Amino acid sequence: MNKGLVHLYWGDGKGKTTAAFGLALRMLGSGGSVAVVQFLKDGQSSELQPLRQLGARVYSGQPGTGFFSQMTPEERRTVRARHDDLLQQALAQPCDLLVLDEACAACRLGMVDEGLVRHAVLDRPAGREVVLTGRDPADWMQLAADYSTEMRCHKHPYQQGITARKGVEY
Repeated sequence: MNKGLVHLYWGDGKGKTTAAFGLALRMLGSGGSVAVVQFLKDGQSSELQPLRQLGARVYSGQPGTGFFSQMTPEERRTVRARHDDLLQQALAQPCDLLVLDEACAACRLGMVDEGLVRHAVLDRPAGREVVLTGRDPADWMQLAADYSTEMRCHKHPYQQGITARKGVEY
């Protein structure tokens, strides 16, 4: 029986979302179904359109929401409600792989109902793989993970003043 496992890509290094989307591509290529929920992102990353074209269902934020630290309390409430709604929409549909991108930060910042994220992970249907990404996973995420891969930054172009580049960082 295919149990379905939990993947956790975490840490301060580049590559967490890239690893998750690589797994999504692999699942799609094998004929499986994929749902992606992006928290704390504006839905403009370059990899989302090809994933959609290949059949992934993508639930993502809206352009112009800004960084968490720049949001007013009202904007935070609105974004949290949207995140909860996006996750509920994703959970209402069957899929073989569910990617919860930036779930670690969204939970830590209170920008999604953590109980709903826990439900998505711990009460997943048999056979569903779930991926969590982010910097600082909650203890329960580490305990639930069957795969836990830490991405550590040893060197990054930001340190040299090089900003994010389309097609590489987003």
